[in-house]
Amino acid sequence: MTASDIEALLDRVRRGEVDPAAASAQILAALRAAPFEDLGFARVDTHRELRQGFPEVILGLGKSPEQVAAIAGRIVARGQALLVTRADLQTYDAVRALVPEATYHGQARAITLVQGQIPPGRGTILVTCAGTSDLAVAEEAAITAEVMGNKVDRLYDVGVAGLHRLLAEQPRLQSARVIVVVAGMEGALPSVVAGLVTVPVIAVPTSIGYGASFGGVAALLGMLNSCANGVSVVNIDNGFGGGCMASIINHL
Repeated sequence: MTASDIEALLDRVRRGEVDPAAASAQILAALRAAPFEDLGFARVDTHRELRQGFPEVILGLGKSPEQVAAIAGRIVARGQALLVTRADLQTYDAVRALVPEATYHGQARAITLVQGQIPPGRGTILVTCAGTSDLAVAEEAAITAEVMGNKVDRLYDVGVAGLHRLLAEQPRLQSARVIVVVAGMEGALPSVVAGLVTVPVIAVPTSIGYGASFGGVAALLGMLNSCANGVSVVNIDNGFGGGCMASIINHL
């Protein structure tokens, strides 16, 4: 039982459609249910949606396709939304065998299924990236935000080497409620964006760049040392983290 299910049940009690004792029994049964389901190799956190507003997200890295599929099957069986990150096609085939309705997003390397009552975000999340090489991370952020109930606008390939491309999109920047900025190389784009808007900017460094970029460390340090107000930074290539944080802000 999700938070939305409980609200709907209480609303039916208020309208006289459900007896209060029956509703109480349903809620107590849900509360008595184990907060996790032990699969042997994984303990699926079945109460995470109640605590945090969205079900457990599965990281595909380091898990076999069969393990990911088993976890996904239990999440979906409870009527919850599904998000698997860093998944390949082999993993998707295993998941689809148990969850035929699941969708694979190749560029984002994500598997999703939207179901249940996911509260909508209050505004638009703008996901922007510096270059085409950053698209995989940017799409991971965008898909994450979308499956978490947000309207997402995408603004890609607007890096600082051609600043006029970004400045030409001022209306889209100004209409966003929160902005995710994905960039590699020297990682300058989040500072530029934050200097143009009044909303929070979530900076996502990527591992894109030549030798002295040190696999994204240069971009990470540049973003952490931003002189612009309102910039927060997640880990290297962590599109999921950026999209998730943007969703939390957009639901406040």
